[in-house]
Amino acid sequence: MPSDETLVTCRDAALTFGRGSQAVVAVHGANLKIRAGDRLAVVGPSGSGKSSLLHLLAGLEQPTSGEVIRPEPLGTYDIGLVFQGDSLIPALNVLENAALPLVLAGRTEPEAQEAARAALGLVGAADLVDRLPEEISGGQAQRAAAARVLAQGPRLILADEPTGRLDHATATRLLDALLTAADRTGAALVVTTHDPAVAARLTVQHSMREGRLLESEKTS
Repeated sequence: MPSDETLVTCRDAALTFGRGSQAVVAVHGANLKIRAGDRLAVVGPSGSGKSSLLHLLAGLEQPTSGEVIRPEPLGTYDIGLVFQGDSLIPALNVLENAALPLVLAGRTEPEAQEAARAALGLVGAADLVDRLPEEISGGQAQRAAAARVLAQGPRLILADEPTGRLDHATATRLLDALLTAADRTGAALVVTTHDPAVAARLTVQHSMREGRLLESEKTS
């Protein structure tokens, strides 16, 4: 359930790449508030600005106009972003990839690996722990990347087309895992997707077209 705790607010936040005649506006003046416990889908076709919006929310990009406000400073591992593309480190096996952020945060290796194993089990990837990224499929890598985020227990989970490379059954399991993890911790969950069936499982839908975030619609 959403709470009164606001994690991130976008106020007319815009993101432009390049300058002059070469400038491309990826996000036009987005207004959005994300509270703890929110379940939000951002729906739109490829190239509509969904990934850029998530990067603004995550702090990976700074708005070129407007602002992105965090009432309380969120730590590095309070926000977890499941990237759309390949993001695993080639030299590390799946378990090491999933545990790495926790090790970097100061957890002992056994503690980090225990949390990573639990997250990998949650997304149906427990059998991949010893494999290198080059030895698994794109869909399996996406599940491993999701487990890496879930192992951290972030307060805000951002997932960029997390089911895009998965079959229906696996996509359902991954989305189940994201929702379960968010429910356990009270985290906010924001999912970008072009799949109406995925969006329907989130409480509120926003549409995005040509960089513009449109009116929201409650799904439940």
